[in-house]
Amino acid sequence: MKELFDEVSFDTSKLVTKKYSTSFSLAVKMLSTSIRSSIYNIYGFVRFADEIVDTFHDYKKEELLDDFENEYYKAIENGISLNPILNSFQATVKRYNITDDLVKAFLKSMRADLSKTEYQTQEEYNEYIYGSADVVGLMCLKVFVDGDDKKYNELKDAAMRLGSAFQKVNFLRDLKDDFELLNRSYFPNVDLTSLDTVSKQLIIQEIEEDFDYAFNHGILKLPVEAKFGVYMAYRYYRRLLKKLSSVPSSEIIETRVRISDPMKINLLARSYVKYKLNMI
Repeated sequence: MKELFDEVSFDTSKLVTKKYSTSFSLAVKMLSTSIRSSIYNIYGFVRFADEIVDTFHDYKKEELLDDFENEYYKAIENGISLNPILNSFQATVKRYNITDDLVKAFLKSMRADLSKTEYQTQEEYNEYIYGSADVVGLMCLKVFVDGDDKKYNELKDAAMRLGSAFQKVNFLRDLKDDFELLNRSYFPNVDLTSLDTVSKQLIIQEIEEDFDYAFNHGILKLPVEAKFGVYMAYRYYRRLLKKLSSVPSSEIIETRVRISDPMKINLLARSYVKYKLNMI
């Protein structure tokens, strides 16, 4: 009855997604039913790894991450894990040929969060974002193109830029928690204790450029099964950035911007209209 266990595993990844991120869950619901479970499976894996390094402060985080990584590779070797999150993720990795370099890069960035508190150079910053966000976009792209290597290579850069944009928005939104609770500063050469208007605007401009590239060179060219769901996530994060832009630089570290549930529904409705009118 491995099929039943796999079904339970997939349901677990879906539950994790719904519990941890209502906004991402909403976007996934807009994907074709044929690929939803695989995106839930990817999210469950990256969410658990992120939880280990960000929230399990009363436990041996490095040991937990080591165990999580080792158990993942056992799952890949054996084709099964009694950890339902790892069982569902390994199935998706094999189904869509998600290459190990993407998984390794992700785990490397998660491991950096155990000890690294400051990113002083652009190179360090870019490497962290690649591992923590870009590769997640590439994992999802593997699912979206379903074995079409030509399409994957065509959309690869755009998927990475969208992942970068999402992560940078998260950095801006979570400045207070990252800096005060986790003692982390991701933006290189930026003093978060006195963030000035110019520095903030440069960060926002960089994110806007990522979004523009991702939309024009990626989202518009996605397979129909994925286009609306990815567009919905794009619209949500773009709205977050707009709200962050309106917060004075001197106050942004004390402010955590959110999108209300009514606004999420409004975004969904307007996005759906554009999609049905072939405007995306």
